[in-house]
Amino acid sequence: MSAVADLKVEPHIFVILGATGDLWSRKLLPALHRLALSGKMPPPSLVLGVGIETNLNDASFRDNCRKDLTDAGVPAADFAKGFVNDRLYYQPLPTPATDSYKALGARIEALEAEHHLPGNRVFYLALPPAAFAGAITGLGEAGLADSKGWTRLVIEKPFGRDLASAEKLNAVIHEHFDEKQIYRIDHYLGKETVQNLLVFRFANSLFEPLWNRDRIESVEITVAETLGVEHRAGYYETAGALRDMIQNHLTQLLTMTAMEVPASFGAESIRQEKSKVLESVAPIKPDDVVYGQYAPGMMQGKPVCGYRQEPGVNPNSEIETYVALRLEIANWRWHGVPFLLRTGKRLKRRVSQIGISFRCPPVSMFQPFTGGCVNANSLVIIIQPDEGFDLRFEIKAPGETVQLQSRSLHFRYSEAFVAIPEAYDTLVRDIVEGDPTLFVRDDWEEGSWRIYTPLLERKHEVFPYAAGSWGPAQADCLLHGLSHGWMVGD
Repeated sequence: MSAVADLKVEPHIFVILGATGDLWSRKLLPALHRLALSGKMPPPSLVLGVGIETNLNDASFRDNCRKDLTDAGVPAADFAKGFVNDRLYYQPLPTPATDSYKALGARIEALEAEHHLPGNRVFYLALPPAAFAGAITGLGEAGLADSKGWTRLVIEKPFGRDLASAEKLNAVIHEHFDEKQIYRIDHYLGKETVQNLLVFRFANSLFEPLWNRDRIESVEITVAETLGVEHRAGYYETAGALRDMIQNHLTQLLTMTAMEVPASFGAESIRQEKSKVLESVAPIKPDDVVYGQYAPGMMQGKPVCGYRQEPGVNPNSEIETYVALRLEIANWRWHGVPFLLRTGKRLKRRVSQIGISFRCPPVSMFQPFTGGCVNANSLVIIIQPDEGFDLRFEIKAPGETVQLQSRSLHFRYSEAFVAIPEAYDTLVRDIVEGDPTLFVRDDWEEGSWRIYTPLLERKHEVFPYAAGSWGPAQADCLLHGLSHGWMVGD
C-alpha cells in the first residue's frame, strides 16, 4: 500500500521457515504463485522452503507444492509457467543448532551465486509462536541478519502472550535485527476494506468533519465467527478470544478508525498515529468486559457441541471463546465516545464490520410520529464477507401520514471491481517491495499488550451462550447510556 505506485521489486530470495506447515500450503504458497504469475515477483527471484523434514529434497518439495496448489484450485496448466519447476527449492533444518543455520546460509549463498542474485533476502517465520525466539537467534548467530543487499524478517501473530513476553521477544529481535528490518504481520491489514479506511476517512470531506465526539455517539467493532475451535484446541486452550482476536485484529481496526490525520501518506507517519491512539486508551474497568464460552446449540439448523465437548478441550475449561468490552480514548477527538469491541466463535453469522453510530438530532419535530427520538444515522464498514459500506438514514415513507423508515446507500467492492486481491497477496507484495505501512511496529505491539494485560491478570466469570446466538446476554450491559442496541444482531 505504498504511496509510490508500482514500486520495482528487486531480485531476492524468499526464505520460508516452516515450509511444510498449514500456513505455507494454504496461504503463502498460493500467494507467491499468484504474484509470480502476475509478474509482481519476476525472475530471477527464488523461494527457498525450510523445514525440519530431512526426507524432502527440491524435487519432492515441488511435488508437494503442486498438490497444495491443486487443492487451492490452481489449474494444472499454470504449473508449466515456471514457478514451481524453476523457482522453488528446499533446505532441511533438522535442529535449532547454529550449524543448521550456517548450512542454511551456505545454501542461500549457493543459490544466489547460481542465479546471480544480489543478496536481497526475506526470512518469513511461518512457525509456532514458541519457535520465534529460537529461530531469530539462530538466524542472527549464523550471520544471516545482514547480507550484501537488504534483509527483512517477517513474524506472524500472535506476538507474545502478554506485555512481558512481547517485550522479551522484541528484545531478542533487536539483539540481532534492526527495527527497520522487521515486518510483524497481521493478515487483517491486508484486506482491501481495512486499507480503504484511510482513503475513506481522509479523502472525503463529507465524513472527516463528522469524525469526532460532537457527531458520533459510539463506535462498534465486531468480528463474529460461525466456526468453533476446529483443530486449534491445543492453541486455544492457552490463548482464548482476548489474546487470539482482541489484542491484534480488533485493536488494529480500532487504531485505524480512531487515528488522527497523518502528516503524510508514508509508513512511519501512519504507524505513528496508530500508536498514539493506544497511548490514549483509558484503563478498562472490570465491569466493562464480558467473557463468554459457547455451549451446545444450533448452527444452520444442525446441532453442534459446546466448546467443552470439542476434541482436545478440557471438559472444565474456563477459556473464553467470546469477549465484548467497552473502552474510551482519552483525547480531544474522542472524549466520552465509547468504543465497543466484540468477537466470538459459534456466533449466529460470520461478519466483520465497523459500525459508526451518529448522534440523534438534539430536538426532534417528528416525535408525535415516532414516539421518541428518530433512529440515528449510521455508517457500516463491512470488512467481510461482503466487503463494502452502508450509509443508513431516515426517509418519509410514501403516503398521507408521516411515517419514517430507515434506508441505506450501499457500495460493494464485488459490484465495482472484477477481482479483489487476497490479503496475503497484498502483504507479501508489500514485503518484497519494502513497504512497511501495513505492518506492526514494536511500540504498537507493546502498547496493545499494555492495555489488555491487566485484563488477563484479573479473575473473571465466563458466561455460557448457546451456539448460534449472538453471545451472552450479559454483554448488553455494555450498551448503557446509548440510544441503540448492537449494530450487528438479529
